[in-house]
Amino acid sequence: MNDAGPSFGLEDVTVAQTRLSSIDGEEGALLIGGYPVEDIAPNATYEEELYLLLHDSLPNAEELRDFQADLARRRSIPDEVASVVRRAAREGRPAMDALRMGLAAVTLSTDLGDPSATEAKALRVVAAMPTIVAAYWRFRQGADPVSPRTALGHAANYLYMLRGEEPSRSAVRGLETYLNTVIDHGLNASTFAARTVVSTESDIVSAATAAVGALKGPLHGGAPGPVLNMIQEAHDRGNCEEVVRARLDAGERLMGFGHRVYRARDPRADVLSAAAEEFYAGAGRENVFETARELEAVGSRLLAERKPDRRLETNVEFYTAVLLHGIGFPAELFSPTFAVSRVGGWVAHALEQKRNNRLVRPVARYDGAEGRTWTPIGERE
Repeated sequence: MNDAGPSFGLEDVTVAQTRLSSIDGEEGALLIGGYPVEDIAPNATYEEELYLLLHDSLPNAEELRDFQADLARRRSIPDEVASVVRRAAREGRPAMDALRMGLAAVTLSTDLGDPSATEAKALRVVAAMPTIVAAYWRFRQGADPVSPRTALGHAANYLYMLRGEEPSRSAVRGLETYLNTVIDHGLNASTFAARTVVSTESDIVSAATAAVGALKGPLHGGAPGPVLNMIQEAHDRGNCEEVVRARLDAGERLMGFGHRVYRARDPRADVLSAAAEEFYAGAGRENVFETARELEAVGSRLLAERKPDRRLETNVEFYTAVLLHGIGFPAELFSPTFAVSRVGGWVAHALEQKRNNRLVRPVARYDGAEGRTWTPIGERE
């Protein structure tokens, strides 16, 4: 009775229609709002890509100005949220816990205009997410939070709130490319969680909070940190092959290689590899990037030798680690920064689910005991 079929884990089961993103795992292609990720991610602002997901078209200049202003005015968090985040930081709670707690309370003391305006709540969630993460990190460093600046774009303001100084153009472009690259990716675990919550006719904030909980799990959002550790170890030793062989010989998974969906190279890895190469060259730190490149080549070669029946190339998490580390993000903020991006996809999916809703209600195959009869407690052995 335990003959698990191919649909377990909902693998290959279609549960929704979407116009937001399309994945071709065999060819290694990703469309976001109809645009190839390698075309839109390096060129758009995050606000443009978010607008695309929400409205199914790129904005013109006037629409973009209005949208940027509307998003920017929703960035501040109320004192009640800051207090929760401060306590989480003081107690040494993980960043994803602080984000979950802060996000759940983010609509306190907030003027959203018409309380029934679902898109306003969606924009509030997207706008406040970087503020929560930045406030947490500032508290962890023993510093006061930096208030958001409405004159800065979404990516630039996030870096500004983290550091307290206006970021360089190259850092902003690198982060913007990252945010655009990972904003949406089909029905991954966190996005599916968001759609499931909204399918009950719950609200956007609850959906996004549930998605953060799903992302917190290491099987979904936790790989870039271990990737960075591996790259740093190889860089310090000056021997990529030794580091990779040691992991494989120990039976460990080579983090940053392979993907559940892609049978070809993850197209997002190409986008972030190019972004990282551009950033490191501009920063005069090519040696770190060169180590990553060498480790990628060594890892791909050794995996092909040991597992010739599988194509295990670098995925998005490999160059996420390289790029975000270069920009200056600590590994502890990798997953929260992923959430800062992916929240755009979460709310877009939630709104899409609301427009043509049907309660998500899968079934499970029972494989437990049958035919049992009740025995009073005094007669049980």
